[in-house]
Order: sequence, then structure tokens, then C-alpha cells
Amino acid sequence: MISRLHRSSVSEMSEKPSSPELRVPSSVIASEGLKHRVFEVSLADLQGDEDHSYRKIRLRAEDVQGKNVLTNFWGMNFTTDKLRSLVRKWQTLIEAHVDVKTTDSFTLRMFCIGFTKKRPNQQKRTCYAQSSQIRQNLNPPEDEGDHGNQAQSCDLKELVLKFIPESIGREIEKATTSIYPLQNVFIRKVKILKAPKFDLGKLMEVHGDYATEDTGVKIDRPAAEEPVVEGATTE
Repeated sequence: MISRLHRSSVSEMSEKPSSPELRVPSSVIASEGLKHRVFEVSLADLQGDEDHSYRKIRLRAEDVQGKNVLTNFWGMNFTTDKLRSLVRKWQTLIEAHVDVKTTDSFTLRMFCIGFTKKRPNQQKRTCYAQSSQIRQNLNPPEDEGDHGNQAQSCDLKELVLKFIPESIGREIEKATTSIYPLQNVFIRKVKILKAPKFDLGKLMEVHGDYATEDTGVKIDRPAAEEPVVEGATTE
């Protein structure tokens, strides 16, 4: 038995992957076996854009309606080859993480990665940051923008939409320019630490396009042809 996976509306999906449903005893509801399963898919498959193939999205099955499994965002990570391609000689790697709580009561841990770059007109080959500069980059002044508050001022759906274009990474680059310029700043990993109690109404709000999904059009059967009598001849 195959159950179609209906994705969360945080990203558009060209094709819906299928998940094999295990055979269970008749006393157990089969759809319950799919709930709370976590699926890991490439963002390139969800959006049909190979430029996002390095992002792995985790989706958690929250509810089953007929042949559709309604999912919600459950985490994000970068592929290993993408992380390795960012590392270069003669620069400093800076990593940090922060715990945030969205307006819809999801608690997430966001991991950020960035690299130092040369200042304008710099002749020196290396661009190593000092320990004090690294600490200042990890804690920029409040007037430069508090990115934890930026994540806490929106719900989970809006926050995920900020991950894909990497708008948070660009804001961090702007905020740290006066301390030490950074490049290739990404939210490389996101973990869901705590989720609110399941609410079907809020889940349906996330899947706003689910109700309008094209399910086909009923067509009328053609009129039955007259039966052919055996042994009859046609002139």
C-alpha cells in the first residue's frame, strides 16, 4: 500500500514522493504508523531548482488524510560536500549557534557559519581575525541588529522562508562589516528542540494550497455497446 506525501507549503514541490506503508495487524490503524515519521529530502527536489541541492530539509508527518500525508518543517542541514567546499586557506572560520522561539511556540536551535574576507584594498594575503574580533562578531552591537529577535518576531513558516534565500546570513554580513568583514555566512543547520501541541487548524493554515489541489474531474462513461451474439453473421 502506497501513501502519497503532501509537503508543507513552505516550499513548492514538483513531484510528491511516496512512502511505503508497512503491513500491520487489522487491530491497528495503518495511518497511525506514518504519523511522526521524519522524511529527509533535498530542497532541489522540493523546488525543482538544482541550485539548492546542498540543502537537506527534514519534514515530519503530522496528519494523514486519505492518501495524503500532511507534513511540517522539522529541520535543515547542509550536505558535507557543500561545507567542505566553503573552507579555504588564509581565512578564519567562525561558527555560532543560538536558541530562538517563534511566535507559534516552536523552539529552534540555529547553527551559523561564516568566513573572514579581505578588507577593501588589502594587500596582505591572509585575513585572520583576532580572538577579540571573533567574540565581537559573535555578539554584534544591538544597534547593528539582533538576529535572535529577528527570528523570534515571526512564526515557523516565515522563518523557514528566510532560510532559503539566506536573508539572515546577509544581515549578519552587514552587521559585522565594521568589526571584521565576513563572507559566505549561512544558517547551515536548524534543529527543532521543542514543538507545541498538535493543532490541526494551524497545520491546515500551513497547507493553504491543500484544499485547492487538483484531484481530477469526473467524466461520464460512454454508452454501453450492444452485445455481439455468437454465430451471427454480418453482411
